[in-house]
Amino acid sequence: MNKRFYITTPIYYVNDIPHIGHAYTTILADVLSRYQQQLGNNTFFLTGLDEHGQKVQDAASKRGIEPKDHCDEMSKRFTDLWERLHISNNDFIRTTEKRHKRVVKKILKVVYEAGDIYEDEYEGLYSISEERFITDKEADTGQFRDIKKLKEKNYFFRMSKYQNALIEHINSNPSFIQPVHRKNEILGFLRQPLNDLCISRPKSRLNWGIEIPFDSGYVTYVWFDALINYITASGYLDDKNLFDNYWPANMHLIGKDILTTHAVYWPTMLMSAGIELPRSIFAHGWWLMGDAKMSKSSGNVVNPMDLIDDYGVDPVRYYLMREMVLGQDANFTLKSFINRYNSDLANDFGNLLSRISTLIKKNFDGYIPEVSSLGHKEKKIILQSQELIKNFDDNMSNMSINNAIEETLQFVRNINRYFEHMAPWKLVKEDLKSAGIVLYTGAEALRICAVLLSPVMPQRIKTLLSVLNTDSVDRNWGGLKSGTKLGEHKPLFPRINSDIS
Repeated sequence: MNKRFYITTPIYYVNDIPHIGHAYTTILADVLSRYQQQLGNNTFFLTGLDEHGQKVQDAASKRGIEPKDHCDEMSKRFTDLWERLHISNNDFIRTTEKRHKRVVKKILKVVYEAGDIYEDEYEGLYSISEERFITDKEADTGQFRDIKKLKEKNYFFRMSKYQNALIEHINSNPSFIQPVHRKNEILGFLRQPLNDLCISRPKSRLNWGIEIPFDSGYVTYVWFDALINYITASGYLDDKNLFDNYWPANMHLIGKDILTTHAVYWPTMLMSAGIELPRSIFAHGWWLMGDAKMSKSSGNVVNPMDLIDDYGVDPVRYYLMREMVLGQDANFTLKSFINRYNSDLANDFGNLLSRISTLIKKNFDGYIPEVSSLGHKEKKIILQSQELIKNFDDNMSNMSINNAIEETLQFVRNINRYFEHMAPWKLVKEDLKSAGIVLYTGAEALRICAVLLSPVMPQRIKTLLSVLNTDSVDRNWGGLKSGTKLGEHKPLFPRINSDIS
């Protein structure tokens, strides 16, 4: 029986200009979704936009347009990029949609009726940029902009009521927060008394949000609204079969900067509403340039569109997946991108395809050679391919995607060494049958590597498989049929000539 797999990206902030950080998380979710599909599992992949809050209202006001019109315009930047990055999401949710507003109001009613929402007056420091109240200690860090003192009546969620239950859940489910150091970070945070969460904003100050169902003078705090998207899209209220099939989510994929909202706010909200918690929350690191996080304010954002225009989509996808160790930060430089491209893709992967297709076309009229028997070296390669698949799956299940990719490339390098040793370009003159066995072995090994890497580079791999004239995505040996005529192709990964130092 096929398993189901539901994965989500963060719900991105509509005012942001999509950069390499957004692209990375979404490509990562896409790779994991495509991989699960390859295993035969039933996948659901969600991404979307958070479109409410003070900053959206202010941005629209400055432009002299309605907030919804502003969001419609801004959202296109994300949908256009996802299309260009070959993102295969099943749904794209916007928090301004009717289906989402209905679910937010329903959850608020359920939590209110459970006695977990109360009204209180609060006085404290409010960060306009973060759209939340902050402590004096947070204000002293200097990390918050546009701070002002506010005193106002609001509604609060009894988050503190669920502190012990959350700690118990985290301790009882080791994979609930990943990687381990992020789990420890949250457990450390939960050693201090958990404050209740302010979940409303008075309309007198902010009206661009979802109205509180039990008080028309208030709208919902943007985070309480945004997090609920994960159950809206999976059918809560609208499609019981869909919801029963896919919820709880297998993985919420997030950046480490929004860990607390996902690992504390969200689970306690679900507990209050009586909804099962997600299986796993995985927080990846940041992309850095030098030692600084990429951010619009620091002006060091890499535009993924520029990279795609210059080098193509799949090389960018490959680099981002290969270069970051999940859970740690990674450094982006154009030099490292070009080095990785030339080394792995042009020299190793693309070159192997060129070698094989050139020799088969020249010596076998372009037809994949017949293979009657295999020698010791070929049998060893088959065993290595089986070991590769096992290790690939182990790495993917452990979220070691960079290792899964690297071990696949190591196998490609082994095949290149096998070619150097067997020298089929010489062997064709002495023993055409043996040369055919070598070329078939190389082609089939390359096909298996291509299938493994297809979630990472879907379009280039599609081209490679069309050159081998096969649609076989079987990961086991023997998918390539002898007697099949090869297709024509340009270099799969033409080398980048660059003097960047």
